[in-house]
Amino acid sequence: MTPPFEVGIITFGEISPDLTTGKLMSQHDRMAEIVEQAVVADEAGLDVYAVGEHHRSDFVASAPPVILATVAARTKHIRLTSGVTVLGSEDPVRVFQNFATLDLLSAGRAELIAGRGSFTESFPLFGYDTADYADLYRDKLDALLAIRDGNPAVWRGGPHTRDLTGLDIAPRPVGELPIWIGSGGTPASAIRAGSLGLPLVLGLLLGPVGQFTDGVAKYYQAFEAAGHPVADARVGITAHGYVGATSQGARDTMYPYFKVGMRENNHQRGAGFDLPRPAFDAQATPGGGLLVGSAQEVIDKLMTYHELYGVTRAVFHLGYGHMPQRDHLAAIERLGTEVAPVMRRELSRTAGSPA
Repeated sequence: MTPPFEVGIITFGEISPDLTTGKLMSQHDRMAEIVEQAVVADEAGLDVYAVGEHHRSDFVASAPPVILATVAARTKHIRLTSGVTVLGSEDPVRVFQNFATLDLLSAGRAELIAGRGSFTESFPLFGYDTADYADLYRDKLDALLAIRDGNPAVWRGGPHTRDLTGLDIAPRPVGELPIWIGSGGTPASAIRAGSLGLPLVLGLLLGPVGQFTDGVAKYYQAFEAAGHPVADARVGITAHGYVGATSQGARDTMYPYFKVGMRENNHQRGAGFDLPRPAFDAQATPGGGLLVGSAQEVIDKLMTYHELYGVTRAVFHLGYGHMPQRDHLAAIERLGTEVAPVMRRELSRTAGSPA
């Protein structure tokens, strides 16, 4: 049974220069770190573990289903998802097969978030033109849903997909594979998710907490207008953050690494920027987008997101910029023991949509 509020973590597997030495960790060691984070998250009682797809040498997560399969073998309860699958440069048949296989290996814990992707390196890598970015995504999402919803598939093909009608696409997952729509907050993405009756996850970075009010309202409107029960609508968020023992301690721990991540692992390689400390601190206030502070501060901001958007899932991007593992694991423990139980208890009777 889905809890009233889910809390999880996400990683991109970024490799950032060490703050002191400037050296880079090996890809092998970095991979071991992110698997350990997932194991600790499961043990701490978190609900979701996500891996974001990236195809650059400063990230190790080019194959999220493989990483998630490794995590599945070492965990018992936590749900496993991409965050996001860059669907426009993928084969929807292979995407479905990969996540159906993961679902079987994990006894029904697999999900995926389908998104267009703010990192676009995969398009030339797999032979796609970024000029077709939006059309590729729309066509392949429709194909993926057709594959999920029936076997043999009923899909006549589209501008960028082949006819799959009558083909046997296997394996099949334990149950219906949950597919979320990942969005950077554009109303068009929210409307599409609502029209299709799919859950929506917003990728937050910096900005005011209320910046997506219009888009989320359109999501709920489209969901209901398409004939889907509005009680089935779901909104989640992914956001950078850190949970510390104190407010100041959390900010002081997170900022140096987050600054490095914004500079060295930007979505446009070589176009990173230095985030000044005052700008960071402004985003850590109740009105800013970062989920950073003491456990109570983080809870208060999650409650704000719930009240604004009806959010019932929050996935934290902890330690961006390759924070030391001991600090990263400490935040995971606090999320599991101090934040998640309170959110579940407080929202045990929550409604799906904000008033």
